[in-house]
Amino acid sequence: MRTLVPRLRHRSWVLAVLAGFSVVGLLLAGFVAAPVSSAAADSGCRVDYTVNQWSGGYTAAIEVTNLGPAVTSWRLTWTYGGDQQVTSAWNATASQSGKAVTVTDAGWNGALATGGSADFGVQGTYQAANPTPSDFAVNGVSCGGATAPTDPGTPTTTPPTTPPPSSGCGGAVICTGFEDQSGTTPSGAWQFTAPDCQGTGTVTVDTSVAHSGGKSIRVDGKAGYCNHAFVATTADLSSVGPVYIRMWVRHTTALPAGHVAFVSMPDSSQGGKALRIGGQNGALQWNREIDDATLPAQSPTGVAQSAPLPTGSWQCLRFMVDTSNGHLDTWLGDQQVPGLHQDGVPTADIDQQWLSRTTAPRPTGLRLGWESYGGGDDTLWFDDVAVGSAPIGC
Repeated sequence: MRTLVPRLRHRSWVLAVLAGFSVVGLLLAGFVAAPVSSAAADSGCRVDYTVNQWSGGYTAAIEVTNLGPAVTSWRLTWTYGGDQQVTSAWNATASQSGKAVTVTDAGWNGALATGGSADFGVQGTYQAANPTPSDFAVNGVSCGGATAPTDPGTPTTTPPTTPPPSSGCGGAVICTGFEDQSGTTPSGAWQFTAPDCQGTGTVTVDTSVAHSGGKSIRVDGKAGYCNHAFVATTADLSSVGPVYIRMWVRHTTALPAGHVAFVSMPDSSQGGKALRIGGQNGALQWNREIDDATLPAQSPTGVAQSAPLPTGSWQCLRFMVDTSNGHLDTWLGDQQVPGLHQDGVPTADIDQQWLSRTTAPRPTGLRLGWESYGGGDDTLWFDDVAVGSAPIGC
């Protein structure tokens, strides 16, 4: 595999979503939202299927409502009439065989009382056509057909790759702006740590720079292998799955050519070694400590599919780790970073190296800070951090 710069030794290191959906037409952010819902459903279920599409791609926000007896789990099926191909899902697990799609609950949203509903979504691609499915069924019970309203118009601007989820943190395991911190040393639910070795890097509570409120976490990251400096949550994330992370970060110096990391997650699938997010060759990347794999691959093609992290301003970063199948996703603001999207389908010079390991990650914690593996000082601030099992918007 080609690299842009010599690799320095380094220790290897979330789908954006619509939270609630309507069955009426939307014109959202300059692109067509063509919502459709099932017709007067049979006695067992109702499905509302809302599509946002653009040239070659689409998302479908789906609400399934149980009209029959209470169930402890659900399985929704439908058949596509075009050449659609589901590439990922949120709040559910999706698979496709030919034109037939099967979606199962995510566990935490499987129990539906009579009249209860669950929201989830899928993202996919198409080439020729994206007609609305017409044969929804839940647990084998037909929900009736679906019809699409007249297309309200042609998109005038290119839509975001994925729709934005709610920016609230209701139900999140972690939701903090660090306003409860007292003094300058992290305390309580956040503690200083140097996972491998400690140098001159520091972590403090800052009252002069904040994204919201009056406080943030400041990291003065220093170059050199033994300058690890992080603040770590005391919360146990072992039972959170999938893992969605939203944070606001502000950093001073552009990501360097050498490898650095500013997010580190202990990963039980790696025996406690880290799943990391940082940068290399000036662009964002994932890194896996156990085998030093990167996503994207550090080839010219791979790096071109990533994005730099802008300096001097607050940036919303969001990540997803699917603990059941190992899929990963990354958004800078509401834009998906293509090279940091891993859906299990190999793409040359992008994710083949990452897919060499098939064990799904299982993060157990979250650390925010700085470590480099050669050159690379930086000063960073973190604020408004949230972690949960459902997408969290900016």
